[in-house]
Amino acid sequence: MPLTQRPDEREVREKLAVLRAEHREIDERIVSLETGQSSDQVTIKRLKKQKLLIKDQITALEDQITPDIIA
Repeated sequence: MPLTQRPDEREVREKLAVLRAEHREIDERIVSLETGQSSDQVTIKRLKKQKLLIKDQITALEDQITPDIIA
């Protein structure tokens, strides 16, 4: 981590790491449920929706720390 990072940027990066881990865990649960013998479609649908919401949060946080580049 560069020394020039602002504290708020560090917090955003920490939150990103937490959200990415949560996103992976949900994805693993979905795969597990889908490959199981009695797949609960309601639970799978709920998890997919939760995963999408987390992905949206990740994208918003990434936008905060990525500088705008005008082409």
